[in-house]
Amino acid sequence: MTARQPLSYDTFVALARNEPAVVGLVLKGSHAHEGMATAHSDHDLYVVVADGADTPLTRFAGHRTPELDLVVLPLAAFRTAGMPGIERYGLARARIVLDRLDGGIARTVAAKARLSADEAARDAGDWLDAYANSLYRSVKNDRDGQARAARLDSADSVRFLLELLFALDRRPRPYNKYLEWELARFPLPEWDTDELLEAVDRISTTGDVTAQRRLFARVEACARRAGHGPVLDGWGTDLELMRPARPACAP
Repeated sequence: MTARQPLSYDTFVALARNEPAVVGLVLKGSHAHEGMATAHSDHDLYVVVADGADTPLTRFAGHRTPELDLVVLPLAAFRTAGMPGIERYGLARARIVLDRLDGGIARTVAAKARLSADEAARDAGDWLDAYANSLYRSVKNDRDGQARAARLDSADSVRFLLELLFALDRRPRPYNKYLEWELARFPLPEWDTDELLEAVDRISTTGDVTAQRRLFARVEACARRAGHGPVLDGWGTDLELMRPARPACAP
């Protein structure tokens, strides 16, 4: 293609469909999320080639323009792409454009959308501890008059919180851009989406300690039901600083 005729998404897909070595085309990003594409959105396309096959399309590996980004890789590498990694969510919600493996490409994509039980348990424990750590620092800094530090720590805690909640549901956390899109279509069990997003907004922007403690009470209950009590118990008496304040006893 010349500079006057850049390679378009439709043109490349047509080329790939006519190349027997290509066993799959997988579109991720905004164009794979219904209603999210804008005039500025490019097409992020994985081109999956049969292991050991030779194809002239490999010359497009790394192709990147405002219209089209291409990743060309063998099937074996595609099976492990994002496992784990930042690409996992993008691939988990990707759209299958071509599948010459009788559903094999679709099954590989579906596997990326579901964490194994062991993976979810390990990750949830780690994210729970990180969430508690940032929450504790935020509340302690607020108590000690360190308002900016408290707000920054509260914003950090939101990141870990979202990782935790999705891990508890055995799902990769969506990118921030797709958080509302994801929750609107696939809500988290036990959580009201609007209430969760409102709490996330309030905590990340204001560091409201009351909101943080109220949310932690919900998280603690969910985490204990999921078997992560030992992680929380490791915080000992520091948990009291994170929990909602107890009402004073009546005289």
